[in-house]
Amino acid sequence: MDNSIVVDELIDGMAKPQGSLGLLEKHARRVLNSWGGMSDFKPCHVVFASDNGVVDEGVATFPPVITYLQAKNMVEGRATINSFCRAYDIPCVVVDVGVNSPDAVGLDYKIARGSKNFVREPAMSEAEYAAIHKAAGEVVTDLTGKGYTLFSFGEMGIGNTTTSSAVLHALTGIEPEFVVGYGASQPNSEVIIRKRNAIVKGMELNRASLNTTQDIIRCLGGFDIVGMCAAMQKCAELGLPFVIDGFISAVSFACACRINDAVKQYAIPSHLSKEPGMVYALLLGGILVDEVPIRGNLALGEGTGAVLMVGLLKAMLGAVKNMARMSDFDLSDAAIKTSV
Repeated sequence: MDNSIVVDELIDGMAKPQGSLGLLEKHARRVLNSWGGMSDFKPCHVVFASDNGVVDEGVATFPPVITYLQAKNMVEGRATINSFCRAYDIPCVVVDVGVNSPDAVGLDYKIARGSKNFVREPAMSEAEYAAIHKAAGEVVTDLTGKGYTLFSFGEMGIGNTTTSSAVLHALTGIEPEFVVGYGASQPNSEVIIRKRNAIVKGMELNRASLNTTQDIIRCLGGFDIVGMCAAMQKCAELGLPFVIDGFISAVSFACACRINDAVKQYAIPSHLSKEPGMVYALLLGGILVDEVPIRGNLALGEGTGAVLMVGLLKAMLGAVKNMARMSDFDLSDAAIKTSV
């Protein structure tokens, strides 16, 4: 039997009006289609952590050392994302792909101690890009081997809303004024101007090299974007669903879709980040604003919104598995008269 028919029967056969659970049904359907039917719900959250050289341009209000300190908090279980994961019994894995520290923070895939300042040179070399891409795929493959059936992705890296905005600008041509936001910082007009100027200068320097999506990420992005993009591609290769978080992961998703259109089939949105570029990034992957379940005005990152969505999926898939079926009802005339 066709997998989609099996999934339709699972969801449409629930003892309730069809479609009455809205987006929860839509996204549960995508999970079940990825699995080919009902499977064990075993999620894992993965955070890619790295520093970004573009912070030298004054594009962040927080000092760069926060990347290391907060990634360390995550490893120790003391960050917001750990609290959210514990609430839903989800393991949280931190992957160090470029934190500016001599020691590794989490799984050690450190390629360098942060990307370079794309205003002055490409953010990373081709070798660095390839190494992180391979490492992220290995992480997903290894975790899949441990039985995980659904992934959510997050990031940690001061300055990464600037790298993400630069990548989105290069992908679409949308002017920086429309894709640059405040990130997790409080509104600061001077920082916004510095972000926009950095993107314009970075484009001028790297324009001749931006021939492919991979080139755009390599020249203007960050190691965390490479990691999430590669992880999403690996999920599609393995036939596993994954949940997108906020702006940085949405840009990573847009890049992954440009590289492999099949990625769209496995992606589930979680929340609508307050970053202005969020809507455009999701649209590049074929996701409309109305398909995004959570409106929380979130801007923290770490995958906090994605984990909240995993919790919603857990509840929905539990209902699909355990609740009564329409076929259980006896709708004969005799049964109806008896009940009256």
